[in-house]
Amino acid sequence: MIYNSSITKPEIPGIDREEFPGRKIIAEYLHPEDTDSVDTNGVRAITALSDPTRRAIFESLPQGPRSVADLAAATGITSSAASQHLRVLREAHLVTMRRAGNRHLYSLDPRGLSDARDYLEQFWPSALAAHAAALREATAPAQPTRR
Repeated sequence: MIYNSSITKPEIPGIDREEFPGRKIIAEYLHPEDTDSVDTNGVRAITALSDPTRRAIFESLPQGPRSVADLAAATGITSSAASQHLRVLREAHLVTMRRAGNRHLYSLDPRGLSDARDYLEQFWPSALAAHAAALREATAPAQPTRR
């Protein structure tokens, strides 16, 4: 990679900076609020909670804000591992972090749950219809078979 004179804009020989495919990915990472939709956030929240360790961390937060060390001890993992899991939960808008001295305290963020709920609600009408059809089929009298 060659840096131009400003040092802040890396240039890759043979690739036009504006056409670089990773540009959009980097923009989404740096400014997710500009590119994410509710569906994307809902899927991100569900995906984040699919990991059992992250789910255990998430489920220990309704009691109130907790430090990384407390969450690590509660789940039986290292503080470093807990921090990595908390980063994923923060990116999914499931937890928030605030500083208290030299500690980071984490608590639930209702945005992620709201996004996951909104995402799943789009499937609710068809799920209810399928349930009603299955119930009708199960309670319908059996038709006699002809011989």
